[in-house]
Amino acid sequence: MSPLDRVEIPNRSLFRQPEVCEIAQVQAYVLRSWEAEFPDLGVAKTDGGPRVYRRADLERVLLIKRLLFVEGLTLAGARRKLLEEHADKHGGAEALDEVAELLGSDARERILLVKRGLRELATLLAKNPARESLQEFALQAPAMVRKPAARPVAKAAVAKKKK
Repeated sequence: MSPLDRVEIPNRSLFRQPEVCEIAQVQAYVLRSWEAEFPDLGVAKTDGGPRVYRRADLERVLLIKRLLFVEGLTLAGARRKLLEEHADKHGGAEALDEVAELLGSDARERILLVKRGLRELATLLAKNPARESLQEFALQAPAMVRKPAARPVAKAAVAKKKK
């Protein structure tokens, strides 16, 4: 049993960053780098408030530390391993049920409505722009822009150039 497995987590639901660093025995900059690699780690800080971590986040920090320091994985390797474990825990059918629940019962109806609107736009764009109803969409050639006339060069300046 490694020393990382014997970490005792206080019986609370939220922890501040210094507490997480103390429990996990990592520096704050290390924790911040892990947050960059694992964006869902921690709860975003509120206006003027400290960044807080849930108990599950603290457990995940300890797991990441074990993957890095005990198993010798890189951050990318640890991320892959955590994703694989998450996929194994949450099978494909359960994930689809979660997505369906998030979308709601009228999701199919809303998607069909968007699809119909896109088809109508495609029909409008495909029509001949010469028709009266679409005259405002017809492209016109830009007006010709005249270049300003060249300024006459003083005779003295021309004489200097010739010498």
